[in-house]
Amino acid sequence: MKVTVLQENLARGLSVVSRAVSPRSTLPVLSNILIATDEGRLRLSATNLELGITCWIAARIDEEGSTTVPARTFSDLVNTLPGDQVQLKLDTKTQNLHVQGGSSNNDIKCIDAQEFPPLPTPESDGSIQLNVGDFKEMIQQVAFAASTDESRPVLMGVLVNIEKDKLTMAAADGFRLSVRKAQLSQSVSKAVNVVIPARALNELSRAASDPEEPIYMSLPKNRGQVLFRVKDVEIVSQLIDGTFPDYQQIIPRSYKSRTLVSTASLLKACKQAEIFAREGSNVARFDIKQSNGEMQPSEVEISATSEETGKNETIVEATVDGSGVLIAFNVKFLREVLEVVKTPNVALETSAANAPGVIKPVGDENFLHVIMPMHLG
Repeated sequence: MKVTVLQENLARGLSVVSRAVSPRSTLPVLSNILIATDEGRLRLSATNLELGITCWIAARIDEEGSTTVPARTFSDLVNTLPGDQVQLKLDTKTQNLHVQGGSSNNDIKCIDAQEFPPLPTPESDGSIQLNVGDFKEMIQQVAFAASTDESRPVLMGVLVNIEKDKLTMAAADGFRLSVRKAQLSQSVSKAVNVVIPARALNELSRAASDPEEPIYMSLPKNRGQVLFRVKDVEIVSQLIDGTFPDYQQIIPRSYKSRTLVSTASLLKACKQAEIFAREGSNVARFDIKQSNGEMQPSEVEISATSEETGKNETIVEATVDGSGVLIAFNVKFLREVLEVVKTPNVALETSAANAPGVIKPVGDENFLHVIMPMHLG
């Protein structure tokens, strides 16, 4: 293998694929990145056997070939090379890769590409086209609510449901639920209902940088995998086995109090309360005051107390429709959802101190978030 490539292209490709490198693997080759010539371009691939990422970059190929190079050593080296051309030359007998950039000459010990696990190739027929701008926003508004607790694997995923031209994504961790809907530009002939690891979707969101480029999603038959293809990147992930909980049961059907408030003002108040609440269990109290007349201005008093650091109290102007209520939430969870709300105003719907609250962006019917209340100590 003899290849010349631009340093910035190589560094960008390595930063994309290295996120799938296994940090602690019993197989040494999984700590490596596969580099291979592929139809006039350079292909970089990494996998931890659950998630695989492949990226193609422009290169001048003088000799075909492939090898696997230690991910961390190679990435760190490429990032320090001058921003010009990098030459890669493989000695196939010794599996040593000579890396030259500017006046820097380096030899890296590699592992034969034959030992790298094969990654599946996407099937072009039957793939579903997703609008990347919408899909990235959907991932941002849903994936953060997935669980990180490995004892309940199904909650570490995002439920992706597609029926005709309707796409719905949902994630829950037992304390909160995020649901986002969108319309596809083309209908699908066969309904899809799968649970995709939140991590895989977050990597896809990172890799899909051009909002004009569509994402293609395919589900190879009987393989328990999902493949995403966007521009020069392919991501393959194992699907999560198991039944996702019926989240419709969690969404309250009615409310006794609907509080309209500026998204930015509420977010700022939550960030201030979190400074004090994080010392304990992230609890902040929300005292929603009943307004004097219909649609009259009212307020929400947000407070957090810490035995170590002191206390915080912020008053935010609001319009309250219905009765007042004193309720407590995990303020970190509330801050995280407000950070992904795209509208200037947000509605908080509540029924009682011990009933879930519902966050809805005002003017956007496609997103809702349910958050469980905390005990008012």
